[in-house]
Formats: sequence, C-alpha cells, structure tokens
Amino acid sequence: MNRSEIIRFLILRSIGNFLLLFAIFGVFATFGPVLYYEAQYQVMQYRGVKYKVALAEKPSGFGKITNSGIFDKRSQENFGSVLTGPKEQILIPKDTEFSILIPKIGANAKVFANVDSADQNTFLPILMQGVAHARGTVFPGMNGNIYLFAHSTDNFWDVGRYNAIFYLLKNLQKGDDVIVFFQGVRHNYKVTDSKIVGATDVSYIVNSQNQASETLILQTCWPPGTTWERLLVFAKKN
Repeated sequence: MNRSEIIRFLILRSIGNFLLLFAIFGVFATFGPVLYYEAQYQVMQYRGVKYKVALAEKPSGFGKITNSGIFDKRSQENFGSVLTGPKEQILIPKDTEFSILIPKIGANAKVFANVDSADQNTFLPILMQGVAHARGTVFPGMNGNIYLFAHSTDNFWDVGRYNAIFYLLKNLQKGDDVIVFFQGVRHNYKVTDSKIVGATDVSYIVNSQNQASETLILQTCWPPGTTWERLLVFAKKN
C-alpha cells in the first residue's frame, strides 16, 4: 500500500468514526431523556411508590395542606426521591390558576393558557417551562375539548428540554386519574381511551367547541423522543 492509499484509508476511517460517533450521540440525545423517565417509572413501580394530590381546606382554594407529614413531591425531577424516598408522596399543584397532575406517573406541571399550537416560535419557549393549552380549545368546566400538549422540539438535541415527563403518558390506562386545577378549582378526570394520530392532525383542536360533553385531551410525541406522530390520551370528568 503506497502513501496516498494509506492517507486515503486514514481519511475514510476518520470520517467513518466521526459518523458513527455522531449517530451514537444522536440516539443518546434523542432517547436519553425517554430512557431516564422510563427507568424512573419502573423503579417507582418496583418500589410501590404511590403519588397523591394534596388536599386543600377549601375546594376552591389551596391554603393549608391537610396531608401533613408526608413528603412534598412537587415534581419528579429527583431520581433520588424515587429510589429512597417514602412510598407515599404528595403532589402539590405548581399553580392552582392552571396546572395538571397525574398521580400514576408523578407528573406535576404548570399549564400555560391559549398557546398557538401552530406557531413553533410561540409554543417551544412555553414547552421549556411546562404544558401548553391549545388556543381555541375550551377550559375545565366547559363542554368541548380541553387540549393540553407537551410535545415536540425543533432539533433532536433539544428533545430533553421540552417537558420530557409527558413521555410517560403511554403508561396511562383506562381509569387512571388526571387532575387539573383551573382558577383555584380542582377538576377530576378519568382516562377513557388513547390513540395515535398523524403529526398534522388538528381535528381535536379545530372541532374542540363543537362537543356536547367535556373531554380532556393530553398530547405528546410518538414514538417517545421523536416528532413523527402524536399520542393522544382522552379523559372524562369524574
């Protein structure tokens, strides 16, 4: 092998190694957050950790918490609390003006109202802070579809920054509880169904006010860590 062939071989090998490392990084960046939350959930199930939503003295307020002495679990960001914390943990709503709590998966997030779901420049910064309520859909206590989403990203390396805890929606089953606080009032829902739809399906938003009953719809990416399709979870007032 002459010198030029050796140089060509080294260049090709270097390019190949770079592409391989880039691919590995892409897979880790995309699915790392998903695996983290899934591992957290599996440990939670193995240990028998249960989450409950804190009670308030008044149905419309959130003053004194009645579940005194139980671990205050405001979010599921700390893996250590799942590994070594008490088996009964309390979720306190982050903002009783508008927030969502899902005890089965330990989800607890502030909801931002009237977010334009068609404008990435609008909803991407919101999804870094919490869950978005789609503009044009109704609010808790009204007939129609309440559409909450925490999906999407503009680049694969940003996936983990956008409220990854909603990836666990896939673990919800019929009968699971979903609690939404809106304007200081607690609204209780039970999961009734789920389905996978196309990424461009906006029918549940467009037709949200043409419904005779109240339905809560939660949206996240499907498969987890991608933006290919959407997983929708439906819940009805309890």
